Amino acid sequence: MTGKVADTSLADAGRISFEWAKSRMPIIDKIAKKKKPLDGVRLGICLHVTKETSVLVMAAKKLGARISLCSANPLSAQNDIAAFLYSQGIDVYAWQGQTIPEYRRCIRDVLGSRPSIIVDDGGDLHLAAHRTAAGGIIGGTEETTSGVKRLMALEKSGRLAYPVIAVNNAKTKHLFDNRYGTGQSTIDGILRSTGILLAGLRVVVCGYGWVGKGVSARARGMGAVVTVTEVDSVRALEAKMDGFEVKHLSDAAVSADLFITCTGQTAVIRKEHIASMKDGAILANAGHFDVEIDVSYLYSNKHVLVRPNLERFEIDGKKIYLIAKGRVANLVCAEGNPPEVMALSFANQLLCILQIAENPVMPVKVHGVSQSIDQAVAEYALDQLGIEIDSLTEKQKKYQQS
Repeated sequence: MTGKVADTSLADAGRISFEWAKSRMPIIDKIAKKKKPLDGVRLGICLHVTKETSVLVMAAKKLGARISLCSANPLSAQNDIAAFLYSQGIDVYAWQGQTIPEYRRCIRDVLGSRPSIIVDDGGDLHLAAHRTAAGGIIGGTEETTSGVKRLMALEKSGRLAYPVIAVNNAKTKHLFDNRYGTGQSTIDGILRSTGILLAGLRVVVCGYGWVGKGVSARARGMGAVVTVTEVDSVRALEAKMDGFEVKHLSDAAVSADLFITCTGQTAVIRKEHIASMKDGAILANAGHFDVEIDVSYLYSNKHVLVRPNLERFEIDGKKIYLIAKGRVANLVCAEGNPPEVMALSFANQLLCILQIAENPVMPVKVHGVSQSIDQAVAEYALDQLGIEIDSLTEKQKKYQQS
């Protein structure tokens, strides 16, 4: 066993967190009862190292996989969980507060274990595998919108080297994880880092995809006055019909108290927007990468750490605040998405890993999650919640087919 974690003495605390998450994610256990279908399979995993991720990792280990794990973000690893997984025979390369070179080295270490299946969140591990021409990979999965976009670009350019299943595109993933999970956990991260009162605050949400929808709804639910900015006409119209104000970011920037980027795009909040913001404005990012806010411009100004994960910048006589260095707030400042919703995402991950292991000659392209897997995850979740639903009668089935 190899790896590097912050403090192996934290393993017992990590075990307790793992057991708590596992108790909230029984559908993962249900899948893991199969007889070791992953015997001989080496998994290379790049996910946020949280208590929920530990449930997925331990389930894959129970199914027979050998695993190397690194973090999908330099700041998001939970040190107690990393220590626990390391104590369980997992090759873990993860600790909180990595430098960028350390983060990249951990990705290379995972690739050095010669995985046959890659499980990624954001696409950094997939892209590193393509840059280094890592061999022996029969397929992979991708957890996020940002990562899927990067893989689609590889496919479009003819450079995709192995099949990848876009787990993010499953209905039981993005409709719940992205909307309800990230919506709640982003607000959680912002409140933990700032301690502010949301009621009555003017909040701008940049982007009205599934994450933006969730963040907007949760902020409004806590009494904030929410404005949405968009570049997509349909999503802008949807935000308006959902009861939100829709504006140009340049117009909204003047009076807002809190800005939350949810786009997966680069250079969303730029120098010209920051220049027009009022004294005391707070900036946060819910996207996977730290490219949505112009942090380079911010850090060119005088700045000081106010409290953990909150920095103050002195710009033209104003104070502007940045949460989590512009990185994903829900994982850096809080604990990521709740276990109940991550159970759906990781059930998709686990079933897709099994699909790849059982079909090692899938066509080389970005695949959607099969309808049978999506449906199975929904049924597992309903069963867990004790919910029963109606079925079509034979007459209804015939009518539907007519």
